[in-house]
Amino acid sequence: MDMIRGVLLDLAGVVYEGDHVLPGAVEAVHRLHEAGLPIRFVTNTTTKTKKELVSRLTGMGLEISGDELFTPGQAARAWLAEHDAAPFLLVHPNLEEEFADVPNAPARAVVVGDAGRAFSFENMNRAFRELVDGAAFLALAKNRTFMDEDGELSLDAGAFVTALEYSSGKDAIVLGKPSPDFFEAALASMGCAPKDAVMVGDDAESDVAGALKSGLAQAILVRTGKYRDGDERRFEPPPTAVAEDLPAAADWILDHRTG
Repeated sequence: MDMIRGVLLDLAGVVYEGDHVLPGAVEAVHRLHEAGLPIRFVTNTTTKTKKELVSRLTGMGLEISGDELFTPGQAARAWLAEHDAAPFLLVHPNLEEEFADVPNAPARAVVVGDAGRAFSFENMNRAFRELVDGAAFLALAKNRTFMDEDGELSLDAGAFVTALEYSSGKDAIVLGKPSPDFFEAALASMGCAPKDAVMVGDDAESDVAGALKSGLAQAILVRTGKYRDGDERRFEPPPTAVAEDLPAAADWILDHRTG
């Protein structure tokens, strides 16, 4: 096993659920920081801007700076700038602010996130027409489900992205997890090679298998958030370890950090 030099942490279902931080999560992050391990928080949450998310997390007592947080929204902004494209947004109303200052451009890109109630037939059809007219297709994430505020699983944006792919015949460029580029950008920002990194998440598919397929040496699945019994056996590659929660995952990381 290689030495652990950097940690990627999912947020929803690992650090917090709904409007409350999970037991021991703040202390677990503090212990990792105290041990000198750089952390990047990598989230597929697309219902809040990066600024709003940082503010919310610091309000929960979490040690986090803007540089430590990686969101699909910022990845989309970078893609639009690189390709000189203007967005057609099918996202949650809260996220529209993230794209307010993106300049107009001749090229177009449909940007799909967790739009919630905005996933109406009319809005889906507008996005479809943009795609068949030649717009690029960006998916902020393609998760199957998410843990809703009522404590139950709800349908995530992946179903709507897949519907647009089917109808338009165009594959989406996925910007959040499990995109290798997303993991690599987070690791590059702290100068950590994939072989020296560990990912912690509650999604066995996007967080864990996605990280391992992207070249990370280790990935820990936690039994909180969207985890359901048997998830560790449902996707390949399987997790390096399974932990009850983030505090237990932090124990594992600190126990194994020297290889």
